[in-house]
Amino acid sequence: MLNGKKIAVLMPAYNASETLGKTFSEISESLIDFVLLVDDASIDNTVDLSRNLGISTFEHHVNLGYGGNQKSCYREALKLDADIFILLHPDYQYTPKLIPAMASMLVTDVYDVVLASRILTGTALEGGMPLYKYVFNRALTLFENMLTLAKFSEYHTGYRAFTREFLETVPWQKNSSDFVFDNQILLQALYFGFKVGEISCPTRYSPESSSIDFFSSLRYGAGVLKAASQYRLQRLGLMKFGIFSID
Repeated sequence: MLNGKKIAVLMPAYNASETLGKTFSEISESLIDFVLLVDDASIDNTVDLSRNLGISTFEHHVNLGYGGNQKSCYREALKLDADIFILLHPDYQYTPKLIPAMASMLVTDVYDVVLASRILTGTALEGGMPLYKYVFNRALTLFENMLTLAKFSEYHTGYRAFTREFLETVPWQKNSSDFVFDNQILLQALYFGFKVGEISCPTRYSPESSSIDFFSSLRYGAGVLKAASQYRLQRLGLMKFGIFSID
């Protein structure tokens, strides 16, 4: 608990048995009230390891995709008595040591969403980010900032935190079940007027870190361009899209 608010860490997992223990060991037990892992039909022993570590575990029996996993994370998380939700990948690509700082930006009601940016440090390439991913990251972020008029350093980090109000308001259920889910939920944050802050995060790529391949990156990039264009078209009142509409 921090500032009287309960904090939950959500871990969307797929074949994370090699890094889950290390990730979990760095989560501050004195601060966190709940830890929830959602496993997307892993073929390794992620589920058994998670339960052995005492983590509350929700299991998919068929693979629902990266975005589908996050939908389960948020749906199950909202059943918990928590106020702040930290999305932390269990592949050890992002350091859990930033959880207190990210949570503090939300519990004071300064922000509704916090992003842990790998670009703010200026060491993304040194941390192992592949060159083509770095180039895509910078180009897509520039394009999105132009369309949204925001000034984020990175839209593509998987490490982020949300308030309960945000998750109860934004129609994330309408988003893609693929990787572009990450991008759509940030565009929804901007569209519905939520306050988004950033914090610097070291880049840490390793052979065990989850990562999408080159062709999946191209498909993700196309999805990002489409979602950002939809944002601008609806802002201009020219078209209407479900992900930016609360029924």
